[in-house]
Amino acid sequence: MTDFSRTRIKICGLTRESDVVAAVAAGADALGLVFYAKSPRHIDLQTAEKLARVVPPFVSVVGLFVNPTADEVRAVLSRVPLSVLQFHGEESAAFCAQFGLPYLKAIRVQREVDLLQCATEFSGAQALLLDAFVEGTHGGTGAAFDWQLIPANLPLPIILSGGLHSGNVAEAIKHVRPYAVDVSSGVELSKGIKDAAKIAAFTNEVKRIDLQLS
Repeated sequence: MTDFSRTRIKICGLTRESDVVAAVAAGADALGLVFYAKSPRHIDLQTAEKLARVVPPFVSVVGLFVNPTADEVRAVLSRVPLSVLQFHGEESAAFCAQFGLPYLKAIRVQREVDLLQCATEFSGAQALLLDAFVEGTHGGTGAAFDWQLIPANLPLPIILSGGLHSGNVAEAIKHVRPYAVDVSSGVELSKGIKDAAKIAAFTNEVKRIDLQLS
């Protein structure tokens, strides 16, 4: 695990301009837009363009994909100024790396998954995003996983996801010391509809525990 002085914050699954504004105001470092048609947080390209225009400088716009074709990714990139790509399916390292942008590889953690092997296979990734394994889904479930399954010597930065909310994110940061935390359902009123108060509570809790640990 990597030692950093501040835990970065990613708010994922944004669908409304007001939620982008709330996330930025609360201090989010990155905002996730979902380009996976089966997700309840999926947005079309026109909406993604509108949301990206609201994002100020120095806040990353992350595009989330699940087993896309290369043409599907390029179609998004032709219209939406993404900073980072996030792959949540069974994509190969070569596939993830072909677009000329930094990428994150999401791993759905379970006891049978060798995270050290994943870090070796995706050594070109900026980070591994560790999420809960739920059969038949590719994230966004609100389920947590056993943080004890994360090896202490993982050579890539960790973005911790899976069931995080303001009530448990401090404990997660204390235990895992991730580079960043990623939240979606934990700051929602309903799927795809964020709650500004929950976003603020989440980011404030991250900042509070960072100060305590520094």
